[in-house]
Amino acid sequence: MNSPRISRKLSQRTAFGLLGIATVVVIVAVSFIIIYIITNGAGAVDWAFLTQAPTQAGKAGGIFPALVGTSFLMLGTGLFSLPLGVSAGIYLAEYARDNRLTRIINMAILNLAGVPSIVYGLFGLGVFVLLFHFGMSLLSASLTLACQALAMTVTTSREAILAVPREYREGSLAVGATRWQTIRHLVLPQALPGIITGAVLAMSRAAGETAPILVVGAAFLLPGLPQSPFDQFMALPYHLYTVAAHIPGMARSTMWGVALVLLVVVLSFNVLATVIRLRARQRRYSS
Repeated sequence: MNSPRISRKLSQRTAFGLLGIATVVVIVAVSFIIIYIITNGAGAVDWAFLTQAPTQAGKAGGIFPALVGTSFLMLGTGLFSLPLGVSAGIYLAEYARDNRLTRIINMAILNLAGVPSIVYGLFGLGVFVLLFHFGMSLLSASLTLACQALAMTVTTSREAILAVPREYREGSLAVGATRWQTIRHLVLPQALPGIITGAVLAMSRAAGETAPILVVGAAFLLPGLPQSPFDQFMALPYHLYTVAAHIPGMARSTMWGVALVLLVVVLSFNVLATVIRLRARQRRYSS
């Protein structure tokens, strides 16, 4: 009689052990990558490196234009992707009927998240650069990355909204609130942490993309900062790719310094998502 119980305990301990080993491997690998980048790149990062323009084909100077261009790119990506993505998530979760067409749409959105980034770049080149005549510009790059971020934004928004218990909706409707009032004042505040987390993570992923912006507007060296959305721009991912692969004699510390700054930018988005999620949860529970 004890044999099945012993077998269950053994299988449970084995599963916990394997999961623990996998967790440790991931933590060690990520920690090694971060420590390696910091060790090799920290010596190149100083105030001049962050505030000066690159000179001598990137061998000297700093990365200020690339840092500013990346910031503009993320601002444009969020401006175009967040309103549309969250609105689509609300519609799919609250208004769309559960039928075959809706399931096909949801599956298509999930599949879009796995499309290679270079495909989005070619799409942006054909549509925004050539068809709409936006040219090789910051606007074209922002719209291209917004298309890439839409899939994750829609999916995370929809899942966060569906995670809100249906009893909340039924109770609100029972006291006379309209459907939109229920969504706006009850469902969205409850789902806000998940929505914000997904949106910020989508933007952080876009911050590290090289292939899409390479074909729609990113430049390696420019005389100044972009003055309008229709100007070309510099970006950290493309700058890192160029100095690492196409500039002979480039100092290793400079390459790793650019990588370190890009890593800090991406990790900052992740930390921002965590802080916003925790504060939104605290505000929700306190209210």
